[in-house]
Amino acid sequence: MEPEPWVLMEQRDGVAHLTLNRPAQYNALSMEMMAALHAVFDQLAEDTAVRVVVLGGAGKAFCAGHDLKQMRDNADRSFYERLFDECSRLMMRIQTLPQPIIARVHGIATAAGCQLVAMCDLAVAAAEARFAVSGVNVGLFCATPSVALARNVGRKAAFEMLVTGKFIDAPTAMALGLINHCVSADALDGEIGRLAAAIGAKPRSVIAEGKALFYRQLELGMAPAYQVAARAMVCSLAGEIAQEGIAAFTEKRPPSWHGAG
Repeated sequence: MEPEPWVLMEQRDGVAHLTLNRPAQYNALSMEMMAALHAVFDQLAEDTAVRVVVLGGAGKAFCAGHDLKQMRDNADRSFYERLFDECSRLMMRIQTLPQPIIARVHGIATAAGCQLVAMCDLAVAAAEARFAVSGVNVGLFCATPSVALARNVGRKAAFEMLVTGKFIDAPTAMALGLINHCVSADALDGEIGRLAAAIGAKPRSVIAEGKALFYRQLELGMAPAYQVAARAMVCSLAGEIAQEGIAAFTEKRPPSWHGAG
C-alpha cells in the first residue's frame, strides 16, 4: 500500500492548492514534511501556469510547529543542525518563490507553524484560528520563529508572544499584522479565492519581479532601498507590459497583456 504523500497538491484556474498532510500530528513539520514541501516549491517555481499558491493544512489544524517526537527520538546536535538548516532553507524558499503564497489558516498555527504563516506573503484565517510561538512553554525560546514574527508584527507584540507563549486569536493576529484577513470558517475559501483571482489577473512576471524587489528592499537602509526600487521602476517602465498598461489607462480601455505572463 502506497504511503500518503506528505504534501497534497491540486491545481485549478492558475492556483496551486497545497495541503500539509499529517492531520493526526496536526501537520507537524518533520524533516520529511519540510523536504517534501521544499520539493513542491521547486516544482512550482518552474510552472508558469501557476500564478498563486495557497498553503493549508489537513484535519483540525494548520500546523503545530516542529515534530517534537522526532526531535526527541533524534536527540543529538548533528540532527538539530540539519533540522534547522532545512527549516531555514524552507522558509527562505517561500520568499524566493516567484508566485505569492497565501496561508490558509484554520485551527492552530503554533511555533514553526506560526513562523510559516509569517513567512507566507499573505495570510487569511478563519475567525476561530489561534496563533502562538509557544516553545518557551517547554523551555525552548522560539528563536527561528522570532525572525519571521518580528518582521510581521511590532517588536513589543512579538516579544510578548515569544516570552509568554500565549495564544492570540485571529482578530488580534489581523490587528497586529500577522494575517491579512479574518473571516468565518465557511467564508475562508471564498475570501482566498477572491484574493488569488485579483493577483492572478495581473501579469505573472510583474508579480514575480515585484515580490523579489519587495523583500530585497525590506532588508536595506532607506537610501539603498530607494536606489534599487528606482532601478526596478525604470526597468519596468521600459518594458512592453507597463507601456501597454499605461496606454490602456490613458485610452480608457482594458489592457491586453499579449500573454506576457
